[in-house]
Amino acid sequence: MAYDLIIIGGGINGTGIARDAAGRGLKVLLLEKGDLGGATSSASTKLVHGGLRYLEHYKFGLVRGALGEREVLMRIAPHLVRPLRFVLPHRRGMRPKWMLRAGLFLYDTLAPRKVLPASRRIDLKTSAEGAPLVDEIHSGFVYSDCAVDDSRLVVLNARDAADRGADIRPRTEATNIRRGANSWVVEAKTGQGPVTFEGAVLVNAAGAFVDEVLDLATGAHAPLVRLVKGSHIVVRRRFGHDACYTFQNADGRIVFVIPYEGRFSLIGTTDIDMGRQPVAPSVTSDEIAYMLDAVNAYFAEPLTEGDVVHAYTGVRALYDDGAGSAKDVTREYELRLDTEAAPLLSVYGGKITTFRRLAEDVMARLGPLLPAAARPDWTAIAPLPGGDVPRQGLAAFAEGLKTKHRRIDDALIARLVRAYGTRSGHILADAETSADLGEDFGGGLSVAEVDYLMDQEWAETAEDVLWRRSKLGLVLDASAAERIDAHMAARRSRRPAAAE
Repeated sequence: MAYDLIIIGGGINGTGIARDAAGRGLKVLLLEKGDLGGATSSASTKLVHGGLRYLEHYKFGLVRGALGEREVLMRIAPHLVRPLRFVLPHRRGMRPKWMLRAGLFLYDTLAPRKVLPASRRIDLKTSAEGAPLVDEIHSGFVYSDCAVDDSRLVVLNARDAADRGADIRPRTEATNIRRGANSWVVEAKTGQGPVTFEGAVLVNAAGAFVDEVLDLATGAHAPLVRLVKGSHIVVRRRFGHDACYTFQNADGRIVFVIPYEGRFSLIGTTDIDMGRQPVAPSVTSDEIAYMLDAVNAYFAEPLTEGDVVHAYTGVRALYDDGAGSAKDVTREYELRLDTEAAPLLSVYGGKITTFRRLAEDVMARLGPLLPAAARPDWTAIAPLPGGDVPRQGLAAFAEGLKTKHRRIDDALIARLVRAYGTRSGHILADAETSADLGEDFGGGLSVAEVDYLMDQEWAETAEDVLWRRSKLGLVLDASAAERIDAHMAARRSRRPAAAE
């Protein structure tokens, strides 16, 4: 079978492009050498936001576009994208109050804001949000942004693409790419052996490996990518309110503290140049110390390294605009189209918030080459899988499930709805009790849910389940992972050969 579009890279950009293209009627193949969202796209700060700090660099277009996308994503994925209020304390020696107020005014007005409340001043001496802070901090501001389950956003874009006819192939690594005058031939390896594909247009959305794929495809590469490492830590939550904190650090950077998975707080991020060669990074002790020092300048009860229960890191493949500091490198994306022979489009940079608009721009660039790509934009109004929530809202939908499944724990149903939206009913099916869902591996993770993730979301290992399709790895131990892996291996062994 010949494809119209072969996409290499199963992160947020690649899956977003696959979804958009498949919905326009293109024959789409997506190849990802690991798990979907297994690299940078699952290592973000879990935010859908305009980027308040980008205003200091006069990136008004970037911020305006991201703020517009924030509203779109709340609408098409209400189960994954949820509003948050951010507390921005003011302290001497940091950005002055007038600058913060002016920046927040711009942030409120650069794009339509139909759902989220506007920014305002806050008295941190009398509010619950001020209670954890040091005594010298008296006031600040509150503004709105959103949290997102980043890796689930990736998987659901892939799921929707597949539902619309795309061929989604994780764990399929391109090993040789041959370019003809009018088509591409891509050889790849899988766990079952080598495979070969042919397509009209190649889209290089390989993130940190974009130059590596370009070299494989053309024998040359353009040094347009700048790799920047961003690390995060997770600590047990110490405050009862649901607001986040935006802390101004002495080096001019911002560090977030975000309520995370109920009982935890997520802290991040760092910006460290990695050169141009993609490597598997790890969180260093210096980075942990940096983040702890940043938040301890604000919290009355200091955090220590012993409070860190989890840490993760990723490499952002940013478009190299020549900025001197990693924190100042643009988060805008760049698309490069090469039509010297069979068309090749390479994607540089971007951010989770603007992935959908990036995909539309890719289609616009490919419209003259693939007529179907020029069909009307559609992804801004079509919900992602599980996002087709009734008008009454997500909470009302969850209550309906709780009424139907009265003997199943309410907390489990609430978690399923946050992860799967309206598709949580596919997991619960006709179950009357939790026992009907099969073995509980811990945290309410049942055989029924794991089987759904294998059948519908390309999960193959316990790591896929515990750290990307969910974040239950924070509360389950190694023995649970072993039992999950054993179940998944046994289930795979029972699959008919054709299903592989």
